[in-house]
Parts: sequence; C-alpha cells; structure tokens
Amino acid sequence: MVEIVTLTAPRPAGRRPHEIRVDGIAISRADIAHEAQNHAAADPAAAWQAAAHALVVRQLLLAEADRLGIAAVPEEDDEDRCETEEEAVIRALLEEEVKVPTADEDTCRRYFARNPALFRTGDLYEVAHILIAADPADAGARQAARDQAEALLTGLLSGAVVFEAAAREASACPSREVGGSLGQIGRGQTVPEFETALAAMEPGALHPVPVETRYGFHIVRLAHRVAGRALPFEMVREAIAGHLELSSWHAAMRQYVSLLIGRADIRGISMEGAQSPLVQ
Repeated sequence: MVEIVTLTAPRPAGRRPHEIRVDGIAISRADIAHEAQNHAAADPAAAWQAAAHALVVRQLLLAEADRLGIAAVPEEDDEDRCETEEEAVIRALLEEEVKVPTADEDTCRRYFARNPALFRTGDLYEVAHILIAADPADAGARQAARDQAEALLTGLLSGAVVFEAAAREASACPSREVGGSLGQIGRGQTVPEFETALAAMEPGALHPVPVETRYGFHIVRLAHRVAGRALPFEMVREAIAGHLELSSWHAAMRQYVSLLIGRADIRGISMEGAQSPLVQ
C-alpha cells in the first residue's frame, strides 16, 4: 500500500473551494468529502483541506504514471489487504522514480554513536504505591485527596505509619491486596508523571511529595532500580538502516511531489512549494 505524503500541514480554509483542477482534470466536491473521512483534523475545514491536498497529489502521481506508460498489477500486503488499481500504479511509479541509497555501515555507525540514548534498554523499577483516588474534574475531591495523601506521607516519613498497612487500608489500587507492590515496571507501563517521579528517586526512598496523575495522588516508594544497558551495534544495525532509508525515502518523495506540483497547472487550491520545486 502507498501512503500519499503531505508536504506541509494543511491550513484550515475560511470557505471550501468551488472547484479544484489539476491540469484541467476536476476533483469533485463529492470525492473530497469522501476522502475527508480518512483525515483526522481539528475541524471539518481542516479535514477538507487535507483531503483536497491528498487528492491533488494522487492525481499528479496518476497522471505522471500515465505519461510514463507505467502499469501494475495490484498486490496484497502482509495482512492480505489488496491494493486498488490506482494504488498499484502509484506504487510502481514511486518504485521506478523515487530511489534512495542503501544505508552503509559507516552511516549506520555514525547514527549509532550520535544517539546513544536511543539504543539502550530502559531502567526497571521495583516499586510500591498508595493511590488516593480523585476525579480530575472534581476540584473539591482533588484537594481532599491531596490533603489526605500529604497527611499519610507525613506519617510514613515519621515512621508512625507502616506502608503496607496503609496501602491495604487506604489505597484505591488493586495492589493494596499486596501492600501496594506493583512489582517490576519499566518505561511505558505507567503514566508519564509516575515515570518522571521514579526516574528522580533513590532506591529505598519515598517520593518527597504525593505524585499527581489523572487517577489521583500517589505515595510512591522505590525499593530497587535495575539500570538499563547499552545495546550492541550489531543488535540494532538493521533497525538503524531501515530508519535511515525510510527517512531518505520520505525526503525524496517530498522532493518528487514538489517537482510534479511545480510543473502542473493547479487551480482552486494553494499547494505549498508549487512555484519552487525542491528538485531541479
């Protein structure tokens, strides 16, 4: 399947165009309305603009394939979805016209060396918490939950309250049944605010203030941290090459579409870069 690349983010229009033409070929309002269903946008005008833009690009690609005499047989993807005839023609055109070099060893190693944080396993945290729940839309309930969490944390820090007992009594999380223990968790397994708090904590400590999330206020205790490790280049070389080649392909695709825009007579819609194609 081929995804049409949008050159720039569409700008909502004050009113929809009456007619769009690409080298004399009209793109109907009905076609734009149907295509708009495929474009998530903040408002209908933005979806309409994005759909019109995509259909202009599609028409340019189909016209260029016709000019070059390119034909293709529809293929199925890994999920057994079959291309339409137009999708097959566009795929064949891009395979012929948009070519990018293979990422070589030196290029991959440079990317690996410049981005060490991308190529390591995440830290693991052995953590327990006590959740004082509150509806984020209820300001009064939020304040009451904050006050309760702060009072409970004060008791824990002073030693007057035992964490596991407090979790069983006060926590709104099912982990209360095991004294608040969440076991080992890693990146992406909890909400961002919780992850940020864990990253700043020392093992064996309580977080100094209740951690606020959409669920309420958490009293957090970090038992252990297992530091992530750097991955060897050999393990990620294929993924790096794929990323670099895909990035190059998208850049080349944008250049190619810009060139087609610059050559075409497009009326009824503004296409960014139409007067100054990126490829000469």
